[in-house]
Amino acid sequence: MFSEEELQYLRAQPLARLGTVDAIGQPNVDAVGFEFDGTRFIIGGHKLENSRKYRSIAAGNHKVSLIIDDLKSQQPWEPHGIKIHGTAEAIEGNGRFGPGHYIVVTPTISWSWGLAGTSFQAGKFVPTRTVWP
Repeated sequence: MFSEEELQYLRAQPLARLGTVDAIGQPNVDAVGFEFDGTRFIIGGHKLENSRKYRSIAAGNHKVSLIIDDLKSQQPWEPHGIKIHGTAEAIEGNGRFGPGHYIVVTPTISWSWGLAGTSFQAGKFVPTRTVWP
């Protein structure tokens, strides 16, 4: 459900920030490497199963946020990016880091800004919103 420009942007970005919530309600955000398979975001890493984010998801806290963004320019200020809310699962599989533990994020809603198809009104971007099936 991403536009072609959003897909190109995702392919060009190496890092994202993943927001999770632990068992006592404490939010946590981590920089993560990711790949997008056209439907889901796959997050891996060294000893991922020992991380707070993985343990939170494995314990049943499946709602997450993922943001991929950067600055196209600082003068003028031109941020662009994509924000995703979705559900995550902790899995064992074979991905870009080989066999091991991964987090898989399935989008439920996404917003993008600063990319084609978004508008700039009153000095700020008006995000494009997509609800996923």
